[in-house]
Amino acid sequence: MLSTVVVVVFTHNLAIGVFVGVLLAALFFANKVGRILLVHSEKDNESVRRYRVEGQVFFASAESFIAAFDFKEVNEKVVIDVQQAHFWDLTAVAALDRVVMKFRREGAEVELTGLNQASRTIVDQFGTHDKADVEDILHGH
Repeated sequence: MLSTVVVVVFTHNLAIGVFVGVLLAALFFANKVGRILLVHSEKDNESVRRYRVEGQVFFASAESFIAAFDFKEVNEKVVIDVQQAHFWDLTAVAALDRVVMKFRREGAEVELTGLNQASRTIVDQFGTHDKADVEDILHGH
């Protein structure tokens, strides 16, 4: 609100002041929500690592999402449970693709479970980790 008043006083234009206020509010909200992302990890047995993702995955939390996974640990199988998560945008889908592809490059079988319908729609439309030619991408062909 303070930024809106300051911009209106200096520009004498209410529209610009409101635009700046709304823009800053959106950025602060995205920053706040982007920090509320939790990834829990547990070992099911010697060769299976399970990750449980909770929260909102979008442009502000995508890097935190990627950083929450341990790609150097040797696992035969990795299960990523996203039942308590929601993927909002293309950045989130790209982050999911990067995680799945990195685990596959390390030799792990990856299972993605629990996608809600809205997330499944965007991941199916824009994701690449589950496409037929992904093996060529993984092997550099």
